[in-house]
Amino acid sequence: MDEAMKAFVQEAVSGEVFGVWFLIGAALVFWMQAGFAMVEAGFTRAKNTGNIIMKNLMDFCIGTVVFILIGFGLLMGEDLFGFIGKPGFDLFTAYAEFDFSSFVFNLVFCATTATIVSGAMAERTKFLSYCIYSGVISALIYPIEAHWIWGGGWLAQLGFHDFAGSCAIHMVGGISALIGAKILGPRIGKFTRDKSGNIVKVNAFPGHSIALGALGVFILWLGWYGFNGAAAASIAQLGSIFLTTTVAPAVATVACMIFTWIKYGKPDVSMCLNASLAGLVAITAPCDVTDAFGAAIIGAVAGLLVVFGVWLLDHVLYIDDPVGAVAVHCMNGIWGTLAVGLFATDTAPGYNIADASGETLTGLFYGGGFDLLKLQFIGFAGVAAWTAVTITIAFLVIRAIVGLRVDREEEMTGLDAAEHGLPSAYAGFAMLPEYIEEGNDPVAVSGDTPVAEAIPVKKVPAFEEGTPKFTKIEIVCKESKFEALKNAMIKLGITGMTVSHVLGCGIQKGKPEYYRGVQVEANLFPKVQVDIVVSAVPVRKVIETAKKVLYTGHIGDGKIFVYDVENVVKVRTGEEGFDALQDVE
Repeated sequence: MDEAMKAFVQEAVSGEVFGVWFLIGAALVFWMQAGFAMVEAGFTRAKNTGNIIMKNLMDFCIGTVVFILIGFGLLMGEDLFGFIGKPGFDLFTAYAEFDFSSFVFNLVFCATTATIVSGAMAERTKFLSYCIYSGVISALIYPIEAHWIWGGGWLAQLGFHDFAGSCAIHMVGGISALIGAKILGPRIGKFTRDKSGNIVKVNAFPGHSIALGALGVFILWLGWYGFNGAAAASIAQLGSIFLTTTVAPAVATVACMIFTWIKYGKPDVSMCLNASLAGLVAITAPCDVTDAFGAAIIGAVAGLLVVFGVWLLDHVLYIDDPVGAVAVHCMNGIWGTLAVGLFATDTAPGYNIADASGETLTGLFYGGGFDLLKLQFIGFAGVAAWTAVTITIAFLVIRAIVGLRVDREEEMTGLDAAEHGLPSAYAGFAMLPEYIEEGNDPVAVSGDTPVAEAIPVKKVPAFEEGTPKFTKIEIVCKESKFEALKNAMIKLGITGMTVSHVLGCGIQKGKPEYYRGVQVEANLFPKVQVDIVVSAVPVRKVIETAKKVLYTGHIGDGKIFVYDVENVVKVRTGEEGFDALQDVE
């Protein structure tokens, strides 16, 4: 085989391989829908899990319908004036010549944009309204601005660079989420107001399952290799993209861990999970044009920026974003877009950034001056303005026609039941009650005294004058310690005890807990309450034994209460007093 033929065969094989990889990458991006669903479900309350799963399912399904009808044409159709693609129905009229791979690839990206909005507006949005604005994003908002960048529109003609969508997807979804959450308003109880209506406190609503959230993050990270790498044109470029897509989120997570550890005394789990996503969002635009050093700096900034973004929304803008979508996608989408203008280097494989005249541009920190940074800023500003105006109009129209928000009772009950007739996404598990009064503020369950101890013990008259007195010992402890406690009591000679599952709470003085930088009020946790009545066994011996068995030195070891008992009556035999206890101690 001569060299020309060998080169031809290699090129043909390479083309086929990358064609297959292109579709595998699209499948990985589709799989990211599962990641978004798990992150959003895990970082919100259990009573809304079914609603969240349904929304993430319908994101893709509704997006597919409207993308077929209008979105794909506006995105990839023949360019009209640099603004939109020419709408068409080639999918139906010229199927044999249709670009199937391009359609599927662009479709899965489109669905990602819409699902970002879901998290910021979670737990209080009408499902019908969600379906409508999800369709608007997939049909109009995303396809038009994406055409500017990837479909031959005016930004592509200028040389604007957004390889995989920090701007076109994440920033657009993040801006839509920010505006939607602002128009929608905060969840009931998120902010405490004084009599004048001024916000005086931010309340934390911890997610119901960090495990689900973590699973979602790892699914998204895996999917991101397809998100960023599917359009690679060579093995070298694909390897470089994989490297930067790994370095940036890893460094972002480390930076966030160190910062939260210093600021709050302990590393914040949920914030670090968000930092991983922030690093991925930030590297999405420059993943093909930066090196390892640039990726590390981009990631470090993203890890700190996500913490700042969550704080900004909670404490300055007073916008309720349950999952941190705005901090992750909007702020880091902007940062990733501008980072191209700072860190783009022509040493990256397949580098091809050039302005309208064909002159190669590189980043400011790699000797390229401000030209590329200016171009990136123009792209960010244009897409941001388009998104902000169109999504605001969409939300206001939806609010005026069908309403955006569920009513108070439905929000308190949970959207699973209110919107879908689903009693619980976790059949067989009871949901903990929420302590929200009829006004706007939550009833704060807090203080130095646990609720169980705060219940007054009333003294009642003796059952009968002259009868002996007995002692009731009530022990409230962790469920995990019950077996050890039971065995210890049996060794003391106590074989009769009443055991109840209860909910308890209390705040340890001087040791506040934080969730994404917000102090957490006392929560109700499952406990075991063991009631023992003794007469022959010394009370102090029971107490000391229980203390020894239950002690770990950590918050939540439990409490022991001691009460007088006036009389004991055994129902089966009618025995009273001391005799009634002889077979249980």
